[in-house]
Amino acid sequence: MAQVQKKKAGGKKAALVVEKDEKPKLQTEQVQKIGTYLKTIPAAKKRFTMLPTKKKSPTSAELLLIDSRYSASQEGPFGLGPIVLPFLQRFNNIDYFMILYVAVVLTYGASFALVDMTLNIYRAHFFLSKMESYFMDYSDYLVSFIVAIFIAHFGSKGNRPKWVAASCILMGLGSIVFAFPFSKYEIIRSGRQMTELCIEENKKRNISCDTNSIPDRSKCIYFHIIGQCIHGIAGMPIHILGMTFIFDHVPTNSAGFYLALGHSAHLVGYLLGAIGGLPNLKPPPKEKINEIGPDKLNQLLQSRWCKSFLFVTVVSFGLSLMIACFPTSLPGAHKLRLAKRKEPPTVDRRLKDKEIEPHLKGFLHGVWYMLRNPLLLTQAICKTSVNLSFSASLYFLPHHLQTQFLITPGIASLLTGLFVFPGGVIGHFLGGLIFDRLEMTNKNKLKFVLVTSVISVVLFLLILFVECEATKFAGINEDYDGYGRLGDLTADCNEHCDCTTSVYSSICGRDEKEYFSPCFAGCRTTKVYQNQKTYYNCSCIREGLTTSDDEGQYIDAVDGTCNSNCLTLPLFFAFYFSATVFSNMSTIPVMSIILQSVPANFNSLGLGVTYGILRFTASIPEPLLFSLSTDIACIYWDINRCGDRGRCWIYNKKILIYVFMGIWITFQLIPGLVNIYAIQVHDFVVNREITESKATPKKILKQKKEKLNF
Repeated sequence: MAQVQKKKAGGKKAALVVEKDEKPKLQTEQVQKIGTYLKTIPAAKKRFTMLPTKKKSPTSAELLLIDSRYSASQEGPFGLGPIVLPFLQRFNNIDYFMILYVAVVLTYGASFALVDMTLNIYRAHFFLSKMESYFMDYSDYLVSFIVAIFIAHFGSKGNRPKWVAASCILMGLGSIVFAFPFSKYEIIRSGRQMTELCIEENKKRNISCDTNSIPDRSKCIYFHIIGQCIHGIAGMPIHILGMTFIFDHVPTNSAGFYLALGHSAHLVGYLLGAIGGLPNLKPPPKEKINEIGPDKLNQLLQSRWCKSFLFVTVVSFGLSLMIACFPTSLPGAHKLRLAKRKEPPTVDRRLKDKEIEPHLKGFLHGVWYMLRNPLLLTQAICKTSVNLSFSASLYFLPHHLQTQFLITPGIASLLTGLFVFPGGVIGHFLGGLIFDRLEMTNKNKLKFVLVTSVISVVLFLLILFVECEATKFAGINEDYDGYGRLGDLTADCNEHCDCTTSVYSSICGRDEKEYFSPCFAGCRTTKVYQNQKTYYNCSCIREGLTTSDDEGQYIDAVDGTCNSNCLTLPLFFAFYFSATVFSNMSTIPVMSIILQSVPANFNSLGLGVTYGILRFTASIPEPLLFSLSTDIACIYWDINRCGDRGRCWIYNKKILIYVFMGIWITFQLIPGLVNIYAIQVHDFVVNREITESKATPKKILKQKKEKLNF
């Protein structure tokens, strides 16, 4: 009995202790349960859990926090080195950078136009061969193709605004190189007869066939090529690093407007440069010529080009000083980058958590990753095709206007610039604003590019139905009233005139026929009557109504082409302008997809690969294709006294229109076709969950193998 009472007393004490502290009891019960559960786990599994865990590699979000390029510590002040002024910090934002960037691209486009205009001067006065003309025209594309990927790779690791500033300095130095031949050597030569008449002096012309006799010709060509190389290198940081810097500092939904503004500034700058360079081509007034003397007229004309290039140099150096003040990252860029990480996935899932290693092998792997990204590669092809169709417009449209509507070369080139360049600018803005305002996903952007390319092709096909009745052209589609033969400008009425085909200066005779020049019409005298140049005593013009001027002389012909009474020309430009707008609407969505289909640390390299492909096609396949196409359609060449073939003056109308339309439509259909493929593979490339949920076990195994082999 005593022992039982002791046990009861001990039990009461234990119960009192447990009631005072219930936590040890609960912990004991949990330990017992865990022990019970662990008994059900195999011994091998328990031993596996005791192994030291391997440290996981950081995710892309963690890499973003570690990467010095995107960290908040890189958000520096606005200043030039140690010179940081507080009142200037209001400019340390993306809007002010955008203003300066647009000014830089405008200046670059203007210098581009000046270079093209001076190249035409070299062609006119230096009698360039095809090889010389090719390198003087396309050497900037060749050099930029070589350096594009390297600039994108190494420039993305540093301060991108400073790279753009260095490009401005290079652009200024290149302009100095372009200006030097015009200030040092004789390029523009007098004695070039712009209006060729049927006179005895033509037979006394002393024409030298030795191009080496032109003093300093080789030096001028070398300086132009060197300037083009510098110009090509300067453009890559502007187009690649400047665009990626803007994209990194604006929200994704607002990127369309900023990209459109920066990209279209190049076309606007080209227009401004062409307009600014036109006065350089016009001779000064007679009062100025009499003041300086005819001997110094050529020096005056060359000094104009020299001043234009030096103006570009001054503006470039000034812009470089201001852009160099921006830090590696603007204030708020780090938070914006983290906010973009929360958006729906757009990056190729195989590139997630990838990094570019610092050595050469890592760089080559990075380029290989870009080339294996189907979204980036398809959009690079789209951008290249749109650029080729735009170049085809600039190349073929002047010839088509001359052939189809009998417009003079000067007016045809002017109309081409007035319709093609504004159409490109409007297309860029509309494309950027539409996907900006509608907040399109990348898949919807692909569909948008597909639709705009199809619409542009339909609008372009409508110009097939816009035709005009052909005007009679002596020697081309009319045989000088039976005294000559088709395909030959020389006939019995003008064979004594000793005419050349170096200058195309069409006139319209009173017989309603067009002649290549006053010389081929047999005209002996000319004068200005009622603000129009008129011609008299033309031996090849025998029919038609005669009119007399104030002095009683009968007018045989007037300057310019004959009126073809074509009322469909406005309709042609309406269709062509609309097709140009729709074809360029895809440019900004395509660039946005390229930047969004790769991680943030790859976007400069992705754009560099794109521009490498673009510059390669613009420097090698494009000029060869365009040259061969026009050679097929040409029916009358300029062959000088030395037997050298120059430019083509007259084209076969039907062949030219079919070649032109075939090339343009092919380049415009390519974006539609590749985007059909891009739409099909988009979900597989971007979203792993969607693709794996729809896949069979075999497909899942194949996807895993592809990921491992990437």
